[in-house]
Amino acid sequence: MIRLCRLNEENRVKAAGLSVKEHQKRFLDSAPGIIAREEIYRDCNGRVYVIENDGEAIGLALVKEFTEEPLGYDLQQFMIDGRYQGRGYGSEALKLILEELSEERHYDQVEVCVKKDDREAIGLYLKNGFKDSGYVDENVPDAINMIRTLNI
Repeated sequence: MIRLCRLNEENRVKAAGLSVKEHQKRFLDSAPGIIAREEIYRDCNGRVYVIENDGEAIGLALVKEFTEEPLGYDLQQFMIDGRYQGRGYGSEALKLILEELSEERHYDQVEVCVKKDDREAIGLYLKNGFKDSGYVDENVPDAINMIRTLNI
């Protein structure tokens, strides 16, 4: 059973050992890098979720809040360890993240920035209700900004 757990002392070491498949490493930070970002984004309510399946760490997600307009959530990093991909865990975990953010009721939308050639991630987000926002960040012209309205 998939569940989200906040990063803590008990799950930190196992979470730090997670890794995506080799061809995906150029799209995401390493697990230790994702974990370190929680502190970096402390002022933006940054938080790392450890994705667990039956108590086993299988993925990570980093969510922060935009502190400038437009306000909303930013799904900064989202990964399922390469050993566990292709089993539906990504969709299931993403749904749990969206539910949790909806329950918080701080903002009504979540955004994610995805490299244009990361077809697997784009497919996952499209399947889960995200749409291309049409916004192009001049600092990341090779990426698509995707957005999803939350059920609040």
